Amino acid sequence: MKRNDLEAIAESRAAMVDAVLERFFSLSKKRAAPLGTHYEHLWGLLERNTQGGKRFRPRMVMAAYAGLGGSDMDAAAYVGASFELLHTALIVHDDVIDRDFVRRGIPNISGAYRDHAVDRGVSVEIAEHRGVSAAVIAGDLALFNAYRLIDKSGVGSPLRERLLDVLDEAMFASAAGELIDVDFSIDPDMPLVDDILTMERLKTAVYSFETPLQAGAILAGASEQTVETLGDFGRDIGIAYQIVDDVLGVFGEEEATGKTTIGDLREGKRTVMIAFACSTPAWARLCDLIGKADLSVDEADEARSLLIECGARAFADDLARGYANRALARLAEPHIPSSLRDELHPVAETVLKRVR
Repeated sequence: MKRNDLEAIAESRAAMVDAVLERFFSLSKKRAAPLGTHYEHLWGLLERNTQGGKRFRPRMVMAAYAGLGGSDMDAAAYVGASFELLHTALIVHDDVIDRDFVRRGIPNISGAYRDHAVDRGVSVEIAEHRGVSAAVIAGDLALFNAYRLIDKSGVGSPLRERLLDVLDEAMFASAAGELIDVDFSIDPDMPLVDDILTMERLKTAVYSFETPLQAGAILAGASEQTVETLGDFGRDIGIAYQIVDDVLGVFGEEEATGKTTIGDLREGKRTVMIAFACSTPAWARLCDLIGKADLSVDEADEARSLLIECGARAFADDLARGYANRALARLAEPHIPSSLRDELHPVAETVLKRVR
């Protein structure tokens, strides 16, 4: 299938997910209105947080479902929307954990409520507390309703229970990964590369790749062997994707990635690249730069040069490439139909292109 055809199909599926979410938020805002304009406003901000994304997780659900012969795309759209709402819940709560008040260049839920409180003359400290409180509430609403969208998919028992179990595994693993990441941030010792890979798999790969793919396969009535293989593919490609994302967080083009390339350095974010650098002589200088809250542009450039010179960037690139190639090898297994390979090859290719 030609690339333009694949893109058109992906856009059509994303539109179906958008329609599900639009209906869900329209009904939720109508339900919230009698309870007060402030509550209705919160739902509006939560809806805004679901907009503008790439619909990556629904794409995984629907690609697996269609690639395995599924035909009820409306049901798949509801399952995909549930993973998108889970993603929204997790990023809203993640911003609270990271004390971030901006996402994609605009105030997030915490930031919107903080700014409103400041405009009314409230102190910044109290305003920030109001902001994160509202975000916790919004994240809770998104998390609960991610499960409700599975219920609204029209899928009967026991299939619905299996899908709920998969969504639960996504949430359960992500919470574990988030906790590990929080512990990393206060541990003075640098974690091992393998420990970082475990954290990134639990925090991101499971809910972004592994379980959405498995949900699509389960919905299509796939064999347990196929469901397991898709989980393996999702794990490997998800880890590769996250490694690349961390590299781009330091070396990417801000116009393309939409995020600053100095933030992770200032934060001292624990990544595969940084863990590798810690084991090299370059760390004697890097340790003074990584995690420096007021890191200058020139110092950031120096840190990037050191990460290249010590081999840390090359190590991360090679590791990501290895995981992506291993993911592609999963698709070569004989029980994986060619239609599913056609759906998922572009996913792995996208990751590999980001490393080249």
